[in-house]
Amino acid sequence: ILLMPHFSHISSTLFPELHQLEQLIAKYDANLRSEVLATITVDGLNLPIWSIELGSQAADAPTIGFFGGVHGMERIGSQILLAWLENLLARCQWDEGLLHLLSKVRLVCIPLLNVGGLLKSTRSNPNGVDLMRNAPVEAQGFTAWPLGGQRLSPKLPWYRGQKNQLEIESQVLVRYVQEKLLGQPFSLAMDCHSGFGLRDRIWFPYASHRQAPPHLAEAVALREIFNTTYPNHSFYLMEPQSLNYTTHGDLWDYLYQVQLQSGNNHVFLPFTLEMGSWLWVKKNPRQYWFGHFNPILPHARFTPSFNFV
Repeated sequence: ILLMPHFSHISSTLFPELHQLEQLIAKYDANLRSEVLATITVDGLNLPIWSIELGSQAADAPTIGFFGGVHGMERIGSQILLAWLENLLARCQWDEGLLHLLSKVRLVCIPLLNVGGLLKSTRSNPNGVDLMRNAPVEAQGFTAWPLGGQRLSPKLPWYRGQKNQLEIESQVLVRYVQEKLLGQPFSLAMDCHSGFGLRDRIWFPYASHRQAPPHLAEAVALREIFNTTYPNHSFYLMEPQSLNYTTHGDLWDYLYQVQLQSGNNHVFLPFTLEMGSWLWVKKNPRQYWFGHFNPILPHARFTPSFNFV
């Protein structure tokens, strides 16, 4: 993994999300801490995986992590994160209340994880590996093949990669979460994807089996707080992913288990936001032509649909 402390200068036409992110970093450099965690070489282009951090640097600060672009064809997650970050950083110029809040909490973000997949508009990374099937986690009980993950061929969807071998992008995510989130007394992760089914969903562990996670009570309490505070956002269905289907290799199941096995009694709550459901296409079928995993018209594409700060 090569650290790369300079901008990639990828054109806005070739990779608009990366261009927007690097413009954002350049504009608000004084208000954030940024780092290139790795570079991925695709078609002769060196694509950086950027991280952004702002807020408290206290060792025990509650920390929220935001992640997007794990699946390259699901661009809406990265686009929403970029819009939200731009709004947040603009507010930092004048909003004293926000600055006070950020003095007590830390926000960390990898808006574009699967940069190769985003460039090529593929779900998998350039090696054909579905990153959300790549972790060393084996599902328990029945798992539909190949949806739950397969090792037959990278030419088929949901390819897990070679056994016990994390892809570079997966390594970056695992290392970053371990460093920035798992060491905190309380941390929360939100991984932003395109939607599933007829409801927008916020999923929490587990994906690999249907047992209740140890922090089920905390997840339900957070759901109640969210629904009470944002009653007009009640279209989000918060539930374990396993109620819909189970999978091998879920990165958040793996990181959740790493935290549980650490024995440090820290609370880590990983969530997956599935937004832009099939219901959006039903409302306006023309949206399908902008990408069936990105069913949103361009004029509304950069409107954040969640607010944690």
